[in-house]
Formats: sequence, structure tokens, C-alpha cells
Amino acid sequence: MRVAEQVAKRLQTFVHSGQWQPGCRIPAERQLAQELGVSRSSLREAVQQLVSQGLLVSRRGAGTYVQTQSPSFLLPDTFEPLAQLLSRDPDYSHDVLEARTALEASTAWHAALRATPSDKERICRAFDVMVQHQKKGDSALSAKADARFHLAIAEASHNVVLLRVMHSLFEVVLSTVAHNRRAMFTLAAQGSLEELTQQHYGLMQAILDGDAPRARAMIDEHLGYVRETLRRMQDDDARHARYARTPEQIKLPGSHIAGD
Repeated sequence: MRVAEQVAKRLQTFVHSGQWQPGCRIPAERQLAQELGVSRSSLREAVQQLVSQGLLVSRRGAGTYVQTQSPSFLLPDTFEPLAQLLSRDPDYSHDVLEARTALEASTAWHAALRATPSDKERICRAFDVMVQHQKKGDSALSAKADARFHLAIAEASHNVVLLRVMHSLFEVVLSTVAHNRRAMFTLAAQGSLEELTQQHYGLMQAILDGDAPRARAMIDEHLGYVRETLRRMQDDDARHARYARTPEQIKLPGSHIAGD
């Protein structure tokens, strides 16, 4: 487990045990980092994770506070039936892609307008990790890094509701990203993976440049490309399956002439 994740779990304990009451301001970053014996960067990342989960809320210029009420209308287990459905029938990934396009068009737009230097650093780091795993041909780790890249963009939107929805959807998104990338690693030409990298880079650069219209356009292009690539692969699979079921005399009409 990464240091930031360990720190996040310790902070969660402070909230769930009642040590930090709803509405109270958490200690200043320097003080809390010293108390926990961790770096300020690891603490900052842990706090951002809990902000994205809706457990903490960051108020610009006023510090970070424990959420006064839990956003119970968006709990992670809300999406458990959907995750189970996807595990049984990956074709539902098309529906997830449509939903992601609608949702991430907003997160990308707002991230371009609101991303802080630390947000941008986190997005760039997720992109670098994704590319490293992709170069190694590790589809599982690159899929996880891919999903975290998109989650980092959602965090940079600084919209609590969008953050909560994306975080709740994380496991569902991860499962579909993993399915999509496995298909591309095994069936698609190398050019498809290179195209994905360029699309991710273009999206990241639009956010770094603060160009909201271009960031939204890059999301549409990226997820549209994934959807079209998967559709072509499925069409090819269906075509091969039909060919395999075709009687031999139809596939090779002259193959029995010599024996007649």
C-alpha cells in the first residue's frame, strides 16, 4: 500500500472514531504531518483522497474540515450490482463508456478551469505511470493507472458531487478500462495503443493549459475512439465466429472436386 493510502486510512480512523467531529477543522498541514511522521506531500495526497470521497471538504483560504453530513445518496455499494453485471457481461462496457463521456466532459472542463499546481502534478504523475506500464506491456497495471489518471482529473474539478460520483464509479470504470485495454493489447495494432497515449497526453495538456473547451473535446475524442475500436473488434470476432460455423463445402467450393 502506498504511503498516501496508509495516511488516508489513519485520517479515516480519526473521523470514524469521533476524534475529529463533523464540522471541525483538521490540524494544519505542517502540524499534522509532524504528528503522523509523514511528508507533507503524502499527507496532501491523502487529504485529497478523502475530499474526493466526500469525507472531508476543503474551503479555499479557510482550511480543511470534516464533512458535516455523509453524502449517503452516493455510496460505493450503490454501484455493486452494476459491477457484478459487468463482470458477467462485458458488453455493458458500451453503456459505461456513454455514461463516462457525459460525466467526464464535465470533470475535464472544470479541471481545466480549477486545477491547482498540486492537481496538475498528480495528473502528470498518473500519466507517466500509465505510460511506463504500457511500455512494459502490462495491461493490468496500465489499466489501473489509466483509471487513476481519469480519477485525478475528476479530483481537479473541485466539484464535490462529480468527485463523489467518479470515486463511487472507480471500480466499475477500472473493470471496463481493464477489459478495453486487454482487448487492445491482444487484438489491436500497436498503433491503437500509441493513439490512446496521444489522446491522454492531449487531454492532460489541455488541462495544464487551462483550455476547457479543448479538454472537453479531447474527452469526446478519446472515449469515442475507444468505443469505435471496441465495436470494430467485436464485429471482427462475430465475423470469425460466423465463418467458423460455415459448412466446409461453402467455404471451399472446389475442395471436393478432385475426389469425385
